Order: sequence, then structure tokens, then C-alpha cells
Amino acid sequence: MDLSTIRQPVAEDSKAVDALILRRLQSDVVLINQIGHYIVNSGGKRLRPLSVLLAARACGYTGERHIDLAAIVEFIHTSTLLHDDVIDGSDLRRNRETANAVWGNEASVLVGDFLYSRSFEMMVDVGSMRVMEVLAHATNRIAEGEVLQLLNERDADTDEKRYMEVIERKTATLFEAGVRLGAVISESSPEIEAAVSGYGLNLGIAFQLVDDALDYSLDNTELDKNVGDDLEEGKPTLPVIRAMEVGTPEHRTLLRDAIENGGRDRIADVSKAIASTDAIAYTAQLARSYAERAKSALDPLPDSDAKHALAMMADFAVTRMH
Repeated sequence: MDLSTIRQPVAEDSKAVDALILRRLQSDVVLINQIGHYIVNSGGKRLRPLSVLLAARACGYTGERHIDLAAIVEFIHTSTLLHDDVIDGSDLRRNRETANAVWGNEASVLVGDFLYSRSFEMMVDVGSMRVMEVLAHATNRIAEGEVLQLLNERDADTDEKRYMEVIERKTATLFEAGVRLGAVISESSPEIEAAVSGYGLNLGIAFQLVDDALDYSLDNTELDKNVGDDLEEGKPTLPVIRAMEVGTPEHRTLLRDAIENGGRDRIADVSKAIASTDAIAYTAQLARSYAERAKSALDPLPDSDAKHALAMMADFAVTRMH
């Protein structure tokens, strides 16, 4: 499935978002411009701003404020990427060096702060207390998700419930908030707002589940990060959790040691252990079930090209190869 097909109903809106992002990145501090442009133009799919645009149009919005909201959501997402890469010690994202690998941790954290604060400046410009409420709550939950993930690191006893709580807060929350804003600025009914919110939450969960499955099922030339990054950082994602649950005692010992002590140097053995179970298929099937929930959540919305594109985005989330 091609993203250009999904973007078609909001193609002009997407161009306006890209132009706005470039304008609002500007600073008289040269390093901010350099790092900001580096990461914003690093080849991301921009699914989050796209979902904002589509949700607004699917809710019948005819104004221009969804452009601002889509850019705000992208700035928040980009700031979290900069901070995540520093916390994780990552040196590769989207087959390019991370900003912290090029400019150092201090500069990356501070530019992440700039993008985050710029997003709040833009929220004020929108002039809606409800928009501020939704995004303030979302950014708070994202931070909570980051802390929960930190608590799970190196903990081989992390179970599926704890893992799901992390990805719901850390990843799905921003998808949920973004599409909810499409309903908010459209002054949609509570039923429609709840419907698009449910769509975004389930879409975000499906997206992260696929990301975590791909980490153990593809060559790193096709991934947005180094294969084994999660394992090296001691993050027990669902494929590992499931493999420990259903694998042999030998597999459980290997995987437990890899989580507790880091295991990129044993990624081949770990991947083989995971492949010997149903862990990848289990994770992929769970992702598909959340994608179906996302599509079902759209039922109360009136029929439109934007609504169909949102449904296609849910399918794309679980069929993509990177």
C-alpha cells in the first residue's frame, strides 16, 4: 500500500504542513536550524500529522487550523525522538546518524526542548483552550510512558500487560490526541470525538506492535534503527516476552540473560530463539486486531474519501515493511 494514495484527499494540506514546519523551525541560533532541519527532513513517514489532517476532513472541517495542529503534533513527535535517542544512546535512525551522534547529547536535548516549546507557542496561536487541554494531557502521558519504559528496562519479568501500558502511553497517545483534535476543531459531537479518539489509540498501538515485530524479523537495511537496539537497551518488547513465555527452558535462559545484560552481540541467537516460537506471528496478529478495532471505530463517521484514507492508514500500519 502506497502512502501517496492515503495522502491524496489531503495532498494540498500536507504541502501546507511541510511549509509551516519549515517556517516555524526558523531560529536566529544557527545550531537549532541545523539540527531541526536535519531531523525533520530525515525521511520520516509523517503519519501523525497526516492522521490529524485526515481526521479533521473526515469530521467535516473546512478551515485551516488543522494545518497548525498537524505541524504541532509533528514537532512534539520530533522532540521526543531527539530525547529518546539520547536516552537510548542510539546512533542510527532511518538509516542516518542520529542528531546526538552528529552534534552530541547536549545539543540534541536542547534542540528537542526548543521544538517542544515551539509547539506550545503554536498551540497558543490556535487560540483554543480545548486544544491546549488535549495536547497538555497527551504530552504528560507520553512522559509517563517514557518513565514506565525506563522502569521495565533490564527487567526480564516484564509481562505483556506492562509492555502494553508503555506503548499505549508512549506511542499511541500522540496518535489519539492528534486525531481527537480533528474532531475538536470541527466541533463534532461527543460520539464522533470518541470515535476518532478510539481510532487513533488503536492505530498507535498497532503501529508500535509492528515496529517491535520488525526489530526481530528483518535485515537492518530495511529498518529505521539498528537491529537489536531494543535488546541492547534491555527493553523487553512483545516478541521477546512472548518467546520467553512459550519457548524452551534454554530459550528462556538466553532471552532473560540478553534482557538483563544486553544482547546485540547475540542478536542472531536471540532472533533464532524468537523465530522458533510463534512470537512474531503472535505480535503481528495482535497488531492486526488493533488495526481492525481502529477501522471499526470509524463507523459513526459519515462516508468520505478522508474516512476511507484513515481506514487505509490502519491497514498500512500493519502491512508496512519498515
